Amino acid sequence: MENGNNQTEIGQTTKGQPGIPAAALFGLCPECGARTLFDGPARFAPRCRVCGLDYGQFNVGDGPAAFLTMIIGALVVGLAIWLEFTWHPPFWVHIVLWVPLVAGLTLWGLRVSKSALLAAEYRRKAREATGSDVQQP
Repeated sequence: MENGNNQTEIGQTTKGQPGIPAAALFGLCPECGARTLFDGPARFAPRCRVCGLDYGQFNVGDGPAAFLTMIIGALVVGLAIWLEFTWHPPFWVHIVLWVPLVAGLTLWGLRVSKSALLAAEYRRKAREATGSDVQQP
């Protein structure tokens, strides 16, 4: 929750920082908003070239890939079955349609989901759990 001077309840300044949807869709650095999050099609850059934020400190993991595989696979299989039973196209039509669609959706989905997770971790100041952050009773 924000108050009038762009401070969140946890004390983090949000002025100039993109929201999670914008960061996810455009690959924006969660610190400065520059388009420096990716160094390849779906690979994070080591750090932001503008503000120097180290992207390696965030643990996005392979969760997005697993969910995308299931979601895109179910979508494409359903559409392929519908196309086959409705129009009965030759096999090459399926290859021409579904291979680029699966590749494009997967690449785009990985970029968006990984960006969203990194931005969410940054906003919530999530870090790897260590023994030093455990409180003893």
